[in-house]
This record gives sequence, C-alpha cells and structure tokens, in this order.
Amino acid sequence: MSRLKFTLEKTASGSRARAATFRTLHNEVQTPLFMPVGTQATVKAQTFESLLESGSQILLANTYHLLLRPGPEVFRRLGGIHKFTGWEKSFLTDSGGFQIFSLPHARSMKEEGAEFRSYVDGKIHLLSPETSIGTQVAIGSDIMMVLDQCIPSTADRTTAKAALDITHRWAVRSLKARGDSPQAMFAIVQGALYPDLRRESAEGLTQLPFDGFAIGGLAVGEGKSEREDTCEAAAAMLPADRPRYLMGVGTPLDLLEAVHRGVDMFDCIIPNKVAQFGTAYTSRGILQLRRSAYKFSEEKLDPACGCPVCARHSRGYLHHLTKTQEPLGWTLIGRHNIWFYHQLMREIRQSVLEDRFLPLYHEKRAFLQEEDVDNPSVPPKVGKERRPRKLGDYEVHLADEGFASIRQVSSGEIMHSHTPPMVEARALYVDQSGLAGRLALPPGRGPADVDPLVVWDVGLGAAANAMAAIECYEAEAAKGPVRRMRVISFENDLDSLRLALTHKNRFEYLRHSGPDAILARHAWQSRQFEGLSWELHVGDFWQTVGGSSSAPDLIFFDFFSHKTDTACWTPGQFRRLFSLCDPRRPAELFTYSASTAVRVALLDAGFHVAIGTGTGVKKETIVALTPGYVRPCRYALLGREWLDKWRRSSARFPEGLGDAERAELEARIEGHPQFAQG
Repeated sequence: MSRLKFTLEKTASGSRARAATFRTLHNEVQTPLFMPVGTQATVKAQTFESLLESGSQILLANTYHLLLRPGPEVFRRLGGIHKFTGWEKSFLTDSGGFQIFSLPHARSMKEEGAEFRSYVDGKIHLLSPETSIGTQVAIGSDIMMVLDQCIPSTADRTTAKAALDITHRWAVRSLKARGDSPQAMFAIVQGALYPDLRRESAEGLTQLPFDGFAIGGLAVGEGKSEREDTCEAAAAMLPADRPRYLMGVGTPLDLLEAVHRGVDMFDCIIPNKVAQFGTAYTSRGILQLRRSAYKFSEEKLDPACGCPVCARHSRGYLHHLTKTQEPLGWTLIGRHNIWFYHQLMREIRQSVLEDRFLPLYHEKRAFLQEEDVDNPSVPPKVGKERRPRKLGDYEVHLADEGFASIRQVSSGEIMHSHTPPMVEARALYVDQSGLAGRLALPPGRGPADVDPLVVWDVGLGAAANAMAAIECYEAEAAKGPVRRMRVISFENDLDSLRLALTHKNRFEYLRHSGPDAILARHAWQSRQFEGLSWELHVGDFWQTVGGSSSAPDLIFFDFFSHKTDTACWTPGQFRRLFSLCDPRRPAELFTYSASTAVRVALLDAGFHVAIGTGTGVKKETIVALTPGYVRPCRYALLGREWLDKWRRSSARFPEGLGDAERAELEARIEGHPQFAQG
C-alpha cells in the first residue's frame, strides 16, 4: 500500500501525459509538478512566501549537504525541516548520490557505501543507504530517495550494469532502513542509455513496495534525443499507479517533452540559476535581460504572466539590476522563472483534464525554445552585411539535435560534434577530473595556505573546456572558501573563439565576462572570486608553453585529431609534455582520443595510461598520469589484457618508425612500470 494515496485522474488522448493527485504528510499534490531546488533547505535568493505564492507544492533539499551542515542532530532537536525552516508544504530529499558522483576525486565507492571527505571540516564520512535514510528520517522530509550510484549516461555497458546492480542492492537496504517511518520513499531506475538494462532495473525495483519511482542517470552527458528516448522507454516500464519522477531535468521545453512521455514530477536548478545572469523564460520566448535592447524598455517582463514581478517591474529595471549584478535582480527574475515553470505545469494539467493536451503541446513547443520574439537578437553587422556564420577557417555548425559547435572548414573537423560543447566539456574534463573535489581546502587551511590548482587548457578553441572549469569553480566558491585556480589556455588561431562570441545566442556559456576579456587582453581575473584567474598564450603550443611559469595539475589536451594536427600527437611531443610536469606534484592529462597510437605515445613518454569516460560515439577516452599519482588509482589503468591485444595489433607503432626504432619502442612499452605492477 502506497503511503501517498496516489490517484490517476486522466491520461491525455494520443499522449502519455497524465494528471494525478497524491497526498504527502503535509499537503495534497497535483501533477504534473515542478519542484524548486532548495539544496541547503533554501531556494537561493528566494523566500518561502514567494515560493508559496508562485504555487510551489514540494521543495527539494539535499541529504549530502544537510548531513554535513547543519547535521542530522540539529533536525532531531529542532523538530525536523518543516519546523526548522517554517515551510508549510512538502519537502523531497535527494539521497546525496548525485553529489557523490560529482566528486570523484574526493570519494571512494564500495559495497558498504561512498566514503568521502567533507568540504566543511575535512572529516571522512561514509554515506551508506543506512546513513542516507537515517539522515532523511531525521530531516523529516515527506518523500525520501534511496541512495543510488549515479554514473554518466554515456558509460560503457559493464559500468552501467555494475551501477544498476549496486543501486538495486542499496534500494533494498534503504527500504529496510526506513522501518516504520510514515515518510514516502522513491526508488531510482538506472541503466544509462541501454534499454534492456533500464528494463532490468525497473522490473527489479517495481517488485518492491516503493511509493514512487524516479528515472535517474539522465542529463549527465547524453544528447537531447537520447534523453527523450530513454525517458519515454523508462516511464513506460513503471507502474501507472505510482508517481514518476525525472531527476534533474530541465528547461521548460524539457519538462513539456517529458510530460508528453508520461512523467509526473521534475526538479532542476535551471529557472533560478539562469536568473542570476539575467535570463528569463516568458510567453514571448527566452529573454536575455543583459542585452542593451531592454535598457529603455517600460514593458512588463511577460505580458501574459500574472506574477508580482511582471505586475510591478519593467524590463528596463531588470536590465539595470542584471548589468549592475545587484542580488535583487536574481531574486526578481528567479521569482518570475519559478512562477513560469509552475504556471506551465498548471496549464498542462488543465489541458490533460480537458483532453486537449496535444494542441497545447504543439503550441508551447513552438516558442519555449525561441529567443525573444519581440526583440530578436541580431548579430553585429560588418558594414552593410550581418556578421557571417564563417570567419577565417571556421564556421558555425548546427547539429541535428539542435546544438551549435564550431567546424574547421579546411579539415572538416567539428569541435564537440556529437554532444553539446559544455555537456562534453563537463563530462570529459571537469567531472572526470574531479575538479570540484580538488578545489576543497584541507582542514584548518585557507586559500592562501595552499598552492593554486593549475589547469592547462591545451587547445582553447571556442573556450568550452575553460568555461566548464570556470563555472565549476564559481559554483564551488559560492558555497564557501576554496583553493585558488589558474586556468592557462593555449591557442594558435583565435578565429574560432571570435566567431563563437558573435553567436552567443547559440553558445550561451560565453555569456560571461571571461571570454570577452581573454580575447581582448589575454588575461582575466574574476572580480567576484579573487582566487580565480584565466590567462591565454597565443601561438604554437610547443613554442609558447615555455612562457607559463607554473607546471600543471590538470591538462585538458584538446587539439584537433591526429589526422589534422599530426605534429601534436607524436611520441616526441608527449615526451616533451611529460618533461614540463613537475615530478614533485602529480599531474593528470585528459583527452577525447581513444587511439592506440596515442596510448602508446603517452606510455613511451613516461605517463601511466588509464581508460577515460566515453563521450559522443566513443565508448572510452584516455586519461594519462605522471608516476606520482595517488594510489590506489581511481582510474582503470591499462593492464596485461590491453598489452596482449597491443602485441597482436597490426597498427601498434606510430607511423614513420624504422625497424630498430620499433624494436626499441616495443621494449620500452613491454618494460613500462605500469605493466610490471600487475
């Protein structure tokens, strides 16, 4: 028997869209619904009064963060999160699994749970199913989430199956840990992008007495079409008499598409996060209020919106607050965006009940992803012509999935061809390197006591990798003191960045003060976070790298491929790169390549080589480590099995080597310390 008394009221004709109600310990909830994210028991820059007025029914809080601060004992003594905060409706608490996934450098996974170092005081904690559920019971949330192992959606099948299995075992333990608590509990379906694994996960979990089911492991690396297809398949596997929750998604259009596929509940930081930078969702499209087009505007933010912000404040005032970075701007635009999300859910629900969802779906779909239809963004003109989509040897490439990237005309190579630039940059370089965890300060030490983290961004391109690192730093620094970070970029042709900067409507990550400054002055220092800096060295990397006075901790190696940029991938160049690393401080290199020749060249240079996360159509990439890396290694090092395959390969040597050189190289690879360890 479900603790939520779920009632399915209607399913739309020609769609899987649903309208339902359920009852938590604090209020009746109508679906579909959006849950604002209140990670630390507060939605940033918002008040509970404004959230209640906007129509918020459930807020999401995070167990991982609340476990560390203020701690479960505070909730026990003060009567739970509702009494602690004064919020009168429901809370859903995430288990902390995603946050553990986001800190690969600062945790270790085992059957018992995830062991991690606190960013608050440096202490080691074990987040197990029992710890997670015990903390959630102390918090007193209305809906608890089981602890799961979150992995990139693009993970290989073996990794996805292992995560699925441990998630199922942890789900059983989570149910047992709940005991007789009246709080509802949701299980989380995993399985990455493999339909059969998703089915296996759903079939196993739906045999257990959960009150609802979540679809996890999406919006962590896959493309839009892959996410929608997987969401549709997974939702169809779940029982009709329980709520279905898609975790961590997304934009208004994402929510509309997921409702169409049978999902009831959503959470995401997007509406409030983008408000911080002046982005508003409206019935007239997406407004970027930083634009000078709004400087003198007396118009309401959204003429069709009934929120207090639209009733009282003009676009001109919100433009002013955004440009001056006044916190009130974030508060007001965030309040409007959250209202907009809730209003969208209310309209969808009513359309389902009246069996007119499909017309509404097509109506909303037509404008939810559009820029401001009243003041469309126009690229700057060159003379009488609009700025073109081509500059020098580069052009803007639009993928079938709808995202933009930069293509080199002469070679035909596309930067981030199969995955949106920032999605790939985060997954391959930021998340995989555990950048967030590396920024944590040791206990009792301040930023001035620790050397800066040095990131070499080798191949700046259109700055996606550098900006992914900068965004990660800003997110961590907003929580409290962190280690300083220097991003050092190298590029010999800045036309790709120049071109992308003229199309910020397609490359939204460039709507930041850093890229314009780095292009103009080759240096940028954050005014908000004094420990963050970015510098650019222009010219051939191998000639300019000597101008960088700091050896790297992380290397994002992102040249064009070996076919296009042959000279950058040779054994000799990797030996030189190895020599530039400081032997007293471990360095790690990440690259999108999965080439055997590149692995051999890195091994020959002295690196230890591991299997990196997959990206786009590649099932795996490359991670290289200097010998001083922390043991045991958290990456899957190439072992004797790979060495045996390499021996049998017909392309095991770089091109252009003579017989004697091949024999010497083979001896060095065979004698590499990495393979002696096994």
